[in-house]
Amino acid sequence: MTTKEDLRIVFFGTPDFAVESLRRLVEGGYNIVGVVTMPDKIAGRGHKMIQSAVKQYAVEQGLHLMQPERLKDEAFVEELRSLNAQLHIVIAFRMLPEVVWAMPPLGTFNLHASLLPKYRGAAPINWAVMNGDTTTGVTTFFLKHEIDTGDVIQQQAIEIGRTDNVETIHDRLMMLGAGMVIDTVDAIIAGTVKPIPQDQLLTAGEKPTPAPKIFTETCRIDWNRPAEQLYNHIRGLSPYPAAWSEIIDANGNALHVKIFATGEPFYNAQCTMHKAKCGISQNPVPGTIRADGKHLVVDCGDGALEILSLQLSGKRRMPAADFMRGFNLNGCRFV
Repeated sequence: MTTKEDLRIVFFGTPDFAVESLRRLVEGGYNIVGVVTMPDKIAGRGHKMIQSAVKQYAVEQGLHLMQPERLKDEAFVEELRSLNAQLHIVIAFRMLPEVVWAMPPLGTFNLHASLLPKYRGAAPINWAVMNGDTTTGVTTFFLKHEIDTGDVIQQQAIEIGRTDNVETIHDRLMMLGAGMVIDTVDAIIAGTVKPIPQDQLLTAGEKPTPAPKIFTETCRIDWNRPAEQLYNHIRGLSPYPAAWSEIIDANGNALHVKIFATGEPFYNAQCTMHKAKCGISQNPVPGTIRADGKHLVVDCGDGALEILSLQLSGKRRMPAADFMRGFNLNGCRFV
């Protein structure tokens, strides 16, 4: 019978989200014969060479490391084949070609940060929070041709609270997913895996949910949208890549602002509670700023949001009260 010490595993991953799973595999005594991660890249104002979080951990542990530019490169494929891995594990990495994912006899499985078939794609955590979902989770599944469509091995759910943002959900799913990776490997070793096709997890008429890559324009705040949608939009992008808007100052200049946190939405019926603070209008004009030095409130399509944390381009992130002490909001509006 194969044991965890005998089972030869190659691990594919890049960011912090993947490191926790790799760490548990290594510390658990599993036989990691190779680690594949992205090539180093130049980033930042200092144009420094940046190593992935997975590379940093792999180097610390003395693991065999590979950083191919192209996953179909013959030299890389031959090096990978020479490791004689029986199982590949993929977490937060790019799409693998079939020559790679079909190589090990026990298959290649992926850890995905959603309850598939919900949120297939590059940004499942962001979209779950942005859409106001109250539940998400992690899934392990075997890879096949179409991205995020393979048969499900295991799933586990968590709740998304009203004050959760991408950072808090990311960290909880990272820990939960690392445990599931271990459970999945153990089940593969024991031969107890019974994969479930994803279409069997859909109710009648239900379709898979996409989670496409987040672009700069995706992050822009449209103040004409309902306050509830914008509350979710902002926390679904916080702290990274961050929702943003522009402030038009009294001279007509446009200033780029990232917004990281707001209070709960409030509406016209609640305006008397906030009127003394910020002079909220009963007929809000989206983008209108109401500020009294302590509270910074912006009118939305059907109500308002109080901004709690923001950052002007080129400045540090700060509480709204600190921002108002250094920035004159008279005659300003968000667009």
